[in-house]
Amino acid sequence: MATLYQLHSTMDTLRRSVDEMSRTWRSGDSIVLLGTTVAFIDWLDAYLGDIGIEDIAGIYALADDISQLSVDTTGKLGLPSKLSGVLTDNEWVNLTQDKQFNKVVTIAL
Repeated sequence: MATLYQLHSTMDTLRRSVDEMSRTWRSGDSIVLLGTTVAFIDWLDAYLGDIGIEDIAGIYALADDISQLSVDTTGKLGLPSKLSGVLTDNEWVNLTQDKQFNKVVTIAL
C-alpha cells in the first residue's frame, strides 16, 4: 500500500515540508501539490533529490491552482512534462479515496 502526500507550501517552507515527508516516504508513494506549491516544482525536484526520495509513483496538481499562474509562468515551468496529471476537484477527491493509498497525509507548514 502507498501513501498520498498533499503538500501545501510556500517557497519558504518547501524544504521543511519535504524533510517532513521524507520521514515516512516509501517507494511508490505519490504527491499532490496544492495551492502555489506547483509554482515551485523545480525546487521540489531539487529538494527530493537532495534527500534521496526516488521512485515517486506520481506528482499531481490541481487544475484550479495551475490556472492561478500566469501563462508565461506555466510555460516556463514545463508542467506537462513534470506532472503525472492535472486534477479537477472531483478527480482529486477520487484520488484521495483510491484503494491504492492506505493513507493520505497533508503537510502544510
